[in-house]
Amino acid sequence: MFYRENGQFKTSYLADQQIFPIRQDRIFILLLLAVAFVAVPLLASDYLLRAILIPFLILSLAAVGLNVLVGYCGQISLGTGAFMAVGAYAAWNFGVRMPGMPLLLQIVLGGLCATVVGVIFGIPSLRIRGLYLAVATLAAQFFVDWAFLRIPYFTNYSSSGNVSVPPLTVFGLPLQSAMEKYLFVLALVCGFTLLVKNLVRGAVGREWMAIRDMDVAASVIGIRPMHAKLTAFAVSSFIVGVAGALWGFIHLGSWEPLAFDLSRSFQLLFMVIIGGLGSILGCFFGAAFIVLVPVLLSNIPGLLGLPLAVDTASHIEHMVFGALIVVFLIAEPHGLARLWSVAKEKLRLWPFPY
Repeated sequence: MFYRENGQFKTSYLADQQIFPIRQDRIFILLLLAVAFVAVPLLASDYLLRAILIPFLILSLAAVGLNVLVGYCGQISLGTGAFMAVGAYAAWNFGVRMPGMPLLLQIVLGGLCATVVGVIFGIPSLRIRGLYLAVATLAAQFFVDWAFLRIPYFTNYSSSGNVSVPPLTVFGLPLQSAMEKYLFVLALVCGFTLLVKNLVRGAVGREWMAIRDMDVAASVIGIRPMHAKLTAFAVSSFIVGVAGALWGFIHLGSWEPLAFDLSRSFQLLFMVIIGGLGSILGCFFGAAFIVLVPVLLSNIPGLLGLPLAVDTASHIEHMVFGALIVVFLIAEPHGLARLWSVAKEKLRLWPFPY
């Protein structure tokens, strides 16, 4: 009843092919963007912006990049943290060695460096797949971790391996407060999400999905597996590299190679699986799950009057979090995006029985 598209006629191909063809979806997205760009900066506290919303947006962007590779092209990757590290360190090095370079240009160049590394480690995907490809991308994680720990040039010969970013500016405007950083990250996330959404709806996205479903049949009908797989690695690595630069510059401000270790790669993979493979919206659901559940689990004992030691609370948090992931994947293996789709179908028939 509330989500029916009866009477919404399309009179042109452009109207039929728009991203949100249903009027209710367009209204919901516009309201959501208005809340995100106007209401949240005015009402949210600094803690909410710095500790929850900014990490949520950056991890959502990284999950979107990983979903291009895993969800749409079907190429498993365990080296996402490495590509984030390349984007962060490359952007930082461009700023250190070329003072005065605009922040946006640093971030884009960091993403391009991650693209090069991603394509290099994506070449094995032309001959191997599945578990063997996962091991090949895992090698990228170990190699990048070793490089940033052992090659002092990448950290500008810092004795501790720790790097820090200077005060940030965008188009001459300072980027220091939590609200300014939040709006900057939100604008980039919206732009790149729109770019990826249009890519997966076009010819490139159809090639990725054909390779994912059956690469032999795709090659028979004229799709080049080498081109499709390497473009997926390139686009995925670029977006993940941009997310890594944002994670280092905006969220951390100062970091070391362990900030992008193997646990970060697994965290992003869990986001994509929990949110839903092959779904842009699922990336945001998965990121919200990963970011918010630990916060809730760490605060619930205090609200119930059961104070716990820090180490005990941390162990319980990991146990409960892991159990929730397993239970959720058993109950709904297609992710939170599938639950959202089912809810919309139920709204179409409400108040009649499903």
